[in-house]
Amino acid sequence: MEPLVVFKTGAVQYLDALLAAPQQEIEAVIAEEEVIRWTEVCLEAELTVLVLITEKDGEYRVYVQKLNPSVLLKFKLKSEVERSTPLNFTASLKNKIVTLQALYSDGSIYKSLVSLHEPGTEEEMVLSKSLLLKLPVSGTALKRAALAILDDTHIAVLATLPSQNNDARECLCVWNIKFQTLQTSKELPQGTSGQLWCYEGRLFVTHGKMLKVIPYQCESSSLSAALGKLKDVRSSEAKMVSSVNWNAFLEDGSELKQLQQQSPVKMDSKRSLRSQKNSMGRVEAKAKKSEQLLDDLKTASLSCIEQKLQLIFSNTAEPNSQITVGQIAAILVSRCAAEPTFYPRDILIQLVQTRQLSYSLCPDLMAIALEKSDVCVLQRCLQQFPDIPEAITCACLKTFLSLNDTSLQELSVDVGSVVCYIDIAHENKADTPMEAVQNGFSPMPMEEDTCDQPVLNPQMDTKLLCPVNLKRAGLLNAVLISAYSDMFLLPHLKDLSAQHVLLFLRYLQYLYMKCSENVNTTLPGVDVPTVNQIMDWISLLLDAHFTVVVMLPEAKGLLISLHKFVRAQVKFYSELNKIEGSLQELQKARHQHKHPGLYSIEVLELV
Repeated sequence: MEPLVVFKTGAVQYLDALLAAPQQEIEAVIAEEEVIRWTEVCLEAELTVLVLITEKDGEYRVYVQKLNPSVLLKFKLKSEVERSTPLNFTASLKNKIVTLQALYSDGSIYKSLVSLHEPGTEEEMVLSKSLLLKLPVSGTALKRAALAILDDTHIAVLATLPSQNNDARECLCVWNIKFQTLQTSKELPQGTSGQLWCYEGRLFVTHGKMLKVIPYQCESSSLSAALGKLKDVRSSEAKMVSSVNWNAFLEDGSELKQLQQQSPVKMDSKRSLRSQKNSMGRVEAKAKKSEQLLDDLKTASLSCIEQKLQLIFSNTAEPNSQITVGQIAAILVSRCAAEPTFYPRDILIQLVQTRQLSYSLCPDLMAIALEKSDVCVLQRCLQQFPDIPEAITCACLKTFLSLNDTSLQELSVDVGSVVCYIDIAHENKADTPMEAVQNGFSPMPMEEDTCDQPVLNPQMDTKLLCPVNLKRAGLLNAVLISAYSDMFLLPHLKDLSAQHVLLFLRYLQYLYMKCSENVNTTLPGVDVPTVNQIMDWISLLLDAHFTVVVMLPEAKGLLISLHKFVRAQVKFYSELNKIEGSLQELQKARHQHKHPGLYSIEVLELV
């Protein structure tokens, strides 16, 4: 679906069309005094429908606009009860019929149908509606509520409802609108923002400072199922709703709660009850063992921790292993911050290599590694984590460029496939003049180049030497293949010093020339930067430091070399395009031959 832009005047435009003509006049769909209170976009096949709810002086109107072709329907929404106002809406589209449900402050939920088969009209019609459900609200009207459609017979309502003790409580309820029964409810004591989202079998609701994700699965609606759930609400809760808290790995007993909720209570027979009790017993024993392990990690010695975690590292394929690994990493990192002498590098590397961690699960891990300049842990994190912020990526790059060669040689760095394509200069050959030959010709002696640089002998048999050693190259490659956004990366690149920028540019130039030596412009091995990634980083560095680089005398040769090399590549690909065009013309001429039984031999000279 293309992005849509909705204006306060009620007009809607596709983003691409708006960017193509930003000065176009925007029409007014709603009156000047009307204010948009709610919007929803519904999709069905190639049909896109926008639903707008507006308010003016306490009166509400519904605008249903079909796009491509544009058809607009206007309705007036009347309240059945005096002083009852709509709080929230939800809409769905099926068989070209828009189903609009509205939750009012008196607890009433109304349903309205809008057919898209009708032609658009400028006249305002009154939207007919029918009572769908009446919530048991207290004497005071609802002030904040949210509504979501789960399926044809179930809806979810987030509101403040009275409890058995006559005290108001904010809770999430699932109602069966066919039999007017409450399927399940869940209290939210920490409060919510009054917003509820539903997407692909999950409910999303803010609970305090957390986002609560609640998977749901609606059963086929039947009277026996509805009455059975009314008899035992607890069993329905266990069967219908299970909550997932993104911060659950920091809380005690979270694994037990999830496993309990994933094991619905079955009351069919004594055999199933005994089986469930045995299963719950195993779950409780496993949860207690996990809790004991986490408690031991807070005080155990390094050797003891390594022994206890061997079983965890060997069973990372279990369903809840990501939660367990996240808990372990959080405890160890917290202990590193509290105890300066405690730093289990090998264990942290093993945790990262389980592929169960991410930056968002344990953001303090890379902060501790940067503080201790542990490039080994940082390299593994860059290779494994898909969600590293650009500020952390630039901090890692600065650390990799700042290390001196002596201290770097003592570290155990994963060089990976670097040895397959990097040639390191010996000390006695460091100042040897070199020339790079790409794709069978040298870019240096170009007639159109006007730079006053000495031309090297084309017959000189030399190799292009890498400006950094193998270990630093392995670290820099981890930065090059990491994910980033240009907009957020560029400001942080400006923190690099001029010498670091020059060193990094020389290494990028070396990689680019190495890529150009191969016909497919790729480096050998796995987890290696592509030619597009290399060029993107060169462009970003020059954008961030172009003024500084131009002013440095030692950067002149580098810039001239990059300029000539890029021009040579442009010329080479231009020649390839000419050959491609000639071959295409030859192919067309071959297909247009009138006598396929005859043949001739022609010599084509490509100039």
